[in-house]
Parts: sequence; structure tokens; C-alpha cells
Amino acid sequence: MTWYQKFKESVFFRKLFFLAFVTSLILFRTLLNRNLWMNPLSDVMGGWGIWETVNGEQKLTTECIENVIMMVPFSSVAMWTFGEKIGNSWKKILCNSGKIAFIFSISIEMLQLLLRLGTFQLSDIFYNTVGGVLGGLMYCVVMKARKRL
Repeated sequence: MTWYQKFKESVFFRKLFFLAFVTSLILFRTLLNRNLWMNPLSDVMGGWGIWETVNGEQKLTTECIENVIMMVPFSSVAMWTFGEKIGNSWKKILCNSGKIAFIFSISIEMLQLLLRLGTFQLSDIFYNTVGGVLGGLMYCVVMKARKRL
């Protein structure tokens, strides 16, 4: 009953709840729904392109695109939740959304390394950070359009 009252009364609580939901979806995809790997450092420099060579043939992979798309809603919801504390400057928003995505991505990759869930890849950190900046940019565009209406 307390949750329901808080959810009903506080806009910040609803935003924070939505941020926790998006974060849990990302953690489910990156950590909780993975198999154990014997060597998580086996492909540190892999995953930079959309084509990979497997047994001599080229295969299309969407990992880099998925990493970008995964972080866009996370960083835009984080900016939406803490927008009053960050400010309205697009430079601050993009910088903070990039920092948040970078730190969150490093945390995920370090947990994958320590728990041996998936592989540690530098490309994941890069693409997640790009997705975070794009999410901040999307937040800026939506807020500017909302002010004009």
C-alpha cells in the first residue's frame, strides 16, 4: 500500500521506478541470462564490425547495433529522471549521459569478467557509450520539442 501511495503521489518516484525497470532489463540481457565462459578475456578486441569470420565464412552479426540500441533508453530515462539536477544545457546533458553510459558499461563488463558471464570486450564499452550519448541527444530533442508545444 505504501508503494502504491508513493507511486501515485510522487512523479520522481515514478521516474525512478521506470529507470530501475530499464536497468533491470539491461542487466537481465547482459548478466543474468548468460552462460558461464571458461575464458572471458578470449575476445577483448572483438566485436567492432557487423561482419565476423566464423570457420572461414563471413557472417552478419548485430552485436554492435544491439549495444547502441540497448543504452539509448537507459540514458534517456536517466536524463529524464535526474534532469533537474543536471540542467538544461545540451552540452551538460550529452556529457553526463556519456559518463553515465560509460560507467554503467564498464561496470557491466567488469562484472562479466569477474563472474565469467560472457566476454569482456572493449567494443561493448565503446558502443554502449555511443548509445548513451545518443540517448542524451534524444532526451534533448524531446525536451526542446516539448517546450515548443
